Formats: sequence, structure tokens, C-alpha cells
Amino acid sequence: MIINTGMRTDIPAFYSEWFMNRIRAGFVLVRNPYRPDWVTRYELDPEVVDCLAFCTKNPAPMLKHLDELKAFHQYWFVTITPYGRDVEPNVPPKETVMQDFIALSKAVGIDCVGWRYDPIFIDSTYNLERHIADFGQMCRTLSGFTNVCVISFIDLYEKVKRNFPQARTVAPQERITIGRTFAEIGRRYGITIKACAEGTELAPCGVDCGGCMTQQTFETAIGSRLNVPKKKSQRAECACVLGTDIGAYDTCGHLCRYCYANYNIGNVRRNMRLHDPKSPLLAGNLQEGEVIHRAVQERWTDDQLSFF
Repeated sequence: MIINTGMRTDIPAFYSEWFMNRIRAGFVLVRNPYRPDWVTRYELDPEVVDCLAFCTKNPAPMLKHLDELKAFHQYWFVTITPYGRDVEPNVPPKETVMQDFIALSKAVGIDCVGWRYDPIFIDSTYNLERHIADFGQMCRTLSGFTNVCVISFIDLYEKVKRNFPQARTVAPQERITIGRTFAEIGRRYGITIKACAEGTELAPCGVDCGGCMTQQTFETAIGSRLNVPKKKSQRAECACVLGTDIGAYDTCGHLCRYCYANYNIGNVRRNMRLHDPKSPLLAGNLQEGEVIHRAVQERWTDDQLSFF
């Protein structure tokens, strides 16, 4: 199975000590976000965990722990955008994150890292020309250290509208221009552009619309075929291998204005205060009446079909 860490929060950026404590303990507890009294236990054992999947805006706190994670296969997405503190208040400077990305790529291998440039939105500051120029500069820096860049356009969920009222959707012609131009720039630097949950709209522009965290992505990182059980994706247009996430909503301290995983800042601050690095749960500790349910975990790697 694949353990996801980045659908609900940014564990490498804010909870690396907790995560490594869970690795050493060999298990983690996760509250169901829609039924908080239902707690699931997952074993963090390389015998049943085929890959650890990370998604972060700041991998730096985890770099010193990579040797300790060598028993596990890993895949890392690092999000690097052109936005400043007006949009991403607590994300480190882009130049710093890009250097950390390069260090990460050297440590785990180019097939185990991907760059995310998303979500894309357009306004008077981050206009079309700015996106194209900044994307080109980032490609120059990251060329040779990633084979892929994932893009997507902002989704105006109700919570996004509430936290980022001036955001607007990207117009169809703007989307086509971005897809075509980014694909051209990517080819120049050996970086394939993939679209996340955007249908096939950008395929004629040269964008790979087959998904981002797909079975093939993980198979390439692991070096073996996977027998992945068929599961319904979170969204109909999504081809990614999702599901088991050990994070918690309303815990990400980046406080990005477009975030879909934080409902409000008050909840985030409360949950971060409740965080205990020694707890088996990301936010708080077990409460009276909570029942722990052991997850059914199976290894998906097909040892008969190695890529090597």
C-alpha cells in the first residue's frame, strides 16, 4: 500500500519530528475527518508499505532524516510557485526551496521527485506574463533534477472564496496559452508538464493529462510493478492513487490563501497548539470513547515484475 502524507497538511514542513517518531514507533493513528471518534491504526512497516508519498512546500526539515527513511521507497512532490507572502505567508523563499529540492533530488533520485507549480491563478500581480517568465526561470534552475512538473488551475471551493475573495478562475484561452507555453518551455529543459485533474483540455498543447500521482509514477519510483486495488478516486477526472492519508485538516501552518485543506485560521492555530510530537495522532491525543480500528494493509509490489 501507499501511505500519503500530503493531502491534508504539510507534514515535512511542520511535523517532521512527529513523523520520524511515528516511523520509529512503527505505526500511526489517524482520525477520520468526518467521524472524529473513528481512529484508524496504520503500520509503518516496509513489509506492507510500498511507498511513502510526500507533498510539501518545504522539504528542508526532512532532509536530515532521509538516511533513516532508506528502508522505505519514497516519492516526493515539492510545490514551488511564484507567489509571495501576500498569497503564501509562511512558505520559505523560492530560491531556498529550489536549492532544497535539488538536495532532495540528489539524495533520493530524480525518479522519486516531482515539482508542482499549482494552483495557477491570474490577477494584476500574477498575470500571464509573470507566470511564463517565472516558470521559465524555475525550469532553468530545476533542470536535471526533476523530469516532471505538475500544473493545475485554482478551484474556487466555498472555503477558497471565503479565504481568498479576490481569486478568480483562469479563463479558457489563458489556460490554453499556459498549457502550450509551459509545455514548450518544459521540453527545452527536459521537464514533462502534467496536468492535475484538468481533464484532457491541455492534451493538444503537449501536456500529459494522464494524472500526477498515478500508479506509473509510483512504479517508476519503486522500480517494480504494483498490483493496485481498484478504488474510486476522489474526483471523477482524477487518475491518481489516493486514499490512505495520515494527515489532518486544519493543521497546515503555511496559511496559503488558496488552500483547500484549511477551513479557518483559528482552527489551524488551535490544532497546532494541540500538536504533541510524541502522540500517535497528528493533532492532540486519544480521547475517552475513541476506538482504534486496525487497517487492512497489503503489499502491492509484484516482486516478479521488477524494472531492473
